[in-house]
Amino acid sequence: MPTLRLTVEYDGAGFSGWAAQPGLRTCEGELREALQTALRSPVELRVAGRTDAGVSATGQVVSVHTDSTPDPRRLVRALPALLPDDLNVRAVAAAPDGFDARRDATSRTYEYRVLNAPRSPMRRGRVLDHPAPLDVAAMRRAAAACEGQHDFTAFTPTDTQHVFFDRTVLASRWERRGDELVYTVEANAFLRHMVRVLVGTMLEVGRGRRTPEGFATLLGGAPRTAAGTTAPAHPLTLVGVAYPPALGTGPRAE
Repeated sequence: MPTLRLTVEYDGAGFSGWAAQPGLRTCEGELREALQTALRSPVELRVAGRTDAGVSATGQVVSVHTDSTPDPRRLVRALPALLPDDLNVRAVAAAPDGFDARRDATSRTYEYRVLNAPRSPMRRGRVLDHPAPLDVAAMRRAAAACEGQHDFTAFTPTDTQHVFFDRTVLASRWERRGDELVYTVEANAFLRHMVRVLVGTMLEVGRGRRTPEGFATLLGGAPRTAAGTTAPAHPLTLVGVAYPPALGTGPRAE
């Protein structure tokens, strides 16, 4: 069965998350319908990151298994006319047999944007407004504590299907980009709402309500009630997914 690798971008504001759900508008549902129309064949989709409602993506990766034999160049040109304005396939490539976008991924990278200045109507729905001063140095120390393997139980809802809460964070940092503070985190995998609770708790560090040292103690399996609030979904974006070099792809059509 031929396998394709798609790079997908979407504005999460109008979707009830990635995963298909009866009666709800989802990224998976819209993409599946467009692909099946273009290929005239059923498709099986696997996604690298199952983003929640409101979360966007610029570098989502989807593997497509189909009985047809599509030309990636023709498919990437045909899909925009079949997809809604808030979702698009940026690139299509032939993938090795058995490629699974979720199982084969070695890491995912997310960014969360905080506007540390008076609110900007032009960035409404893209950033979290926080005009008050923040102790960025303290937030950076808290972010650095996340790197490595830790138990992130405190940073996911208690009503979760997860049974294993250790995750390995490869990079975790805050940086200034003009009047914005951007949190970038790369990990082998993420728990539900993990990035948003990390951000909400680190903002409490920035406000002086917690210390970086106190934040670090949460990384040892503390209960959810010990961490901070869950930051809103709309400033969060999945920006990239990494795979082993051996999983090369065929010619890429953009």
